[in-house]
Amino acid sequence: MSVSQVAEGAFVAPGAQLAAGVEVQTGAVIHDGVVVGADCLIESGAILGKQPRLRPESSAASEGPLGSLVLDRGVTVCCGAVVYAGAHIGPGAILGDQCQVRERTTVGAGAVVGRGSCVDFGARVGARVLIQTGVYVTGEAVVEDDVFLGPGVQMTNDHTMGRHPPGEPLRGPVVRRAARIGGGAILLPAVEIGEEAFVAAGALVSRDVAAGDVVMGVPARVVRRVPDEDLLERWR
Repeated sequence: MSVSQVAEGAFVAPGAQLAAGVEVQTGAVIHDGVVVGADCLIESGAILGKQPRLRPESSAASEGPLGSLVLDRGVTVCCGAVVYAGAHIGPGAILGDQCQVRERTTVGAGAVVGRGSCVDFGARVGARVLIQTGVYVTGEAVVEDDVFLGPGVQMTNDHTMGRHPPGEPLRGPVVRRAARIGGGAILLPAVEIGEEAFVAAGALVSRDVAAGDVVMGVPARVVRRVPDEDLLERWR
């Protein structure tokens, strides 16, 4: 069993736990309470276990104490990525350069979070999800298994833009299994994108999209159905 390798210039707090085969590169920081599974790679400048700094009125501030950040086996955290306390990263996931994964999030097995993307607090990202560069997965969003989010996809979770009553829950979009969202699309609060649906690049989605529908435009409208030959099962 190989031991962990911590490069000179990296910082690993005494209360962090590193399993066998972990590599921590120069300039990485791992805070107390972080649990890093076997064979993980933590690249230069990555920060694990950051505590959030929130204004008192923040919707993220009312959930109570955070638990540990847990990285399962074989996770890669790339250069400059910041992963907060209370997140759980599934086996084999890749967190790209300079991305941000906030507290109380889950990122599933084999998922990829692209460069400069953000998975905000309380969001749930499933297995094998592909999140491209510059994507914003808003707080409390749900992204199920095998979803594709193209570059620059943006999600929102608050129709009032911060002027809702205290304690009113935020409502992020729900993107069902194997849906595909094209580059630059915008998903408004609480919309549901159905299983295997296809949202064209640049679309503004203001209402639910049924399973298997293809939508495009501003606002998005149905133009056809996803053909059988494009369904995920045909590509596995």
